[in-house]
Amino acid sequence: MADRAEDPRSAPPIRWGILGAGNIAATFAAAVNAHTRAQLVAVGSRNRDRAQRFATAHGIPTTHVGYRELVEDPQVDAVYIATPHSEHKEQALLAIRAGKHVLVEKAFTRNAGEAEEVFAAARTAGVFVMEAMWTRFLPHVYALHQVIDAGEIGEIINLSADHGQAFTYDPKSRLFDPALAGGALLDLGVYPVSFAHDFLGVPDAVQAVGQLTPTGVDGQISIVLSYGDRAQATLSTTLWAKTPTIATISGTEGNIWVKGSFYAPTSFRVQRLDGRVWDFDQPGTKGLQYEAAEVARQVAAGQTQSPRLTWDNTLEVLRTMDTIRSLVGVSYPGE
Repeated sequence: MADRAEDPRSAPPIRWGILGAGNIAATFAAAVNAHTRAQLVAVGSRNRDRAQRFATAHGIPTTHVGYRELVEDPQVDAVYIATPHSEHKEQALLAIRAGKHVLVEKAFTRNAGEAEEVFAAARTAGVFVMEAMWTRFLPHVYALHQVIDAGEIGEIINLSADHGQAFTYDPKSRLFDPALAGGALLDLGVYPVSFAHDFLGVPDAVQAVGQLTPTGVDGQISIVLSYGDRAQATLSTTLWAKTPTIATISGTEGNIWVKGSFYAPTSFRVQRLDGRVWDFDQPGTKGLQYEAAEVARQVAAGQTQSPRLTWDNTLEVLRTMDTIRSLVGVSYPGE
C-alpha cells in the first residue's frame, strides 16, 4: 500500500529563494506561506520592479535583480525555478554550482539530455534536485495508488487523461515561441504523460499525431502509449480548447473516474464490476505546498532525490516526451 500524503505543516522548515516572479511562482509562494512552516526569504527577477512587487505581495524580505545574486544569497537553502522551460537547465546548474537545493518547474528541462546534465551536476555537488510535478504528492494520488495496490480494479488495462486550455494565439507568448520551448506538450501534456508514467511506468511503444502552430510548436497532440500485451494509455493535450481535464483508470475488476482537474487536488469515484461504488472526496484547494514539503523533508533527511519522483522518473517522462515531439515534428533551437 502506498503511503498517505502527509500534512505539509509537519515538514521541517526550509528557506526558499524564488527564481522568477510570474504566475506559477506567485501560486507557489502563496501555498508555501499559507500551508507550510517554510520561509520565503528572497526572490530574483531580471526586472527590478517585478521583483519588488512580488516581494511585497508575498512578504519576502530580500529582492535580487538577476539570478546569480539570488542563488548565492546565504539566506537561501533551496531555489524554486519558475521560468520558461528553455531556461531551466542553465538556471538549475547556476543554483547547483552555488550549493543550493533545487526544485524546477515542469517540464524539468526541454529534453532528457539537458536533464541528464542537471542530475550529473547535482550528483557531484551532493544537493537535492526535483522536478516540480506537484500531482505526484497530492492526497488523491496517494489514495489512487492505495486503491490500485489493493487490487480494487484488478489489472490496469487502460488509462486516459487530457489537459487542454484555450489560449489566444500570440507568436510572442512563451506558449507559442520555439525559443522558449513553447507548445502544448511541455506546458500541459506533461501532466497526462507523467500521470500515465506514475501508474504504468515506461511505455514499450509510443504513438502520436498532432498539429503545429504557425510558429512551429505543437498546438495539439493525441498520444497512445502501450505497455506489455494489453495495457494502454490514451492521452491528449491542446492549446486551442479547454478540455474536461479528467482521468480514468480502467481495470479487469472495475474503473476509477478522477474528476477534473485530475492533476490538482480533487476527488475520484471507484466503480467495481461487482456493483460496489464508493468515492474519495478531496476539497479542491491549491496543492503546491505538498511538493514544497517533500523538498523540505528530503533535504532534512540528507537525500538528493525523492523516492516518489526520482531522477530516473523525470528522465523517463522526458524521454517519452522527446519521442512524442519527434513523431509530431517539433524541435527547439539548439537541440
